[in-house]
Amino acid sequence: MGSKRDSNSAVKKVFEWIRKQSKKMKILLAVMAMLFSLVALKLTAKYHNHFFIASESIHAAGILVLIYKLTTKKTCSGLSLKSQELTAIYLAVRVVCSFNLECDIHTLLDFATFLFTAWVIFMIRFKLKSTYIKELDNFPIYYMVVPCAILAMLINPRTAHIYFSHVLWAFCVYLEAVSVMPQLRMMQNAKMIEPFTAHYVFALGMARFLACAHWIIQVYETGGRYLFLVGYGYLWFPMAILAEIVQTFILVDFCYYYIKSFMQGQLIIRMPV
Repeated sequence: MGSKRDSNSAVKKVFEWIRKQSKKMKILLAVMAMLFSLVALKLTAKYHNHFFIASESIHAAGILVLIYKLTTKKTCSGLSLKSQELTAIYLAVRVVCSFNLECDIHTLLDFATFLFTAWVIFMIRFKLKSTYIKELDNFPIYYMVVPCAILAMLINPRTAHIYFSHVLWAFCVYLEAVSVMPQLRMMQNAKMIEPFTAHYVFALGMARFLACAHWIIQVYETGGRYLFLVGYGYLWFPMAILAEIVQTFILVDFCYYYIKSFMQGQLIIRMPV
């Protein structure tokens, strides 16, 4: 019992020390933690494709947490409908592309996650509409959809399939990278985040980190071959990697406050102003 209290006290002291550091030092510590995690993953995981399977499974689990909240608490307060709609869009596109290109375990996981997300959207729009705080969910969707569509037409993978399939696949990759933005904006507006929404967003952060780890380790093991493709006018792999990195760093700040609140035994997460 005493050792447990001592460990909790030590953790609190660590987080208190981190909180007092400058912004540059916090960024440096975050980068070091990520590098350590990447090394650990590389040494322990034999098949790196499992990172994507784990990422998709964690995302599905995060959606199930939301379903549990909606069915037991009878409220969608704190949830961004726009983020869920963006998620449904890129998942629907990815399922169609995956069905035509691969049709494997990834297709099954994406289809299941799409169905779960569609159910969440239905609950927010109709069953629990009175608890949806529309005023806080004010991030315009077209700010993300339109640029992602344009970028997908300009930079997309080169395969034997038709050009339209290339564009759709690139579109879902780019849109996924920014789909969480409305949810983060809503949480910033609310300043306080209840547990189930926090669990969901943290699951997204973990899922994106695993997917990002896959790409970074691939670049390392191929001697940076993916990045050198830029010099030959092929921008798809570098852009896909950049999209994963962007989404991971978008969620890093929230994950820090989530872990900090969890270690301190706080049920409600308070975001900084």
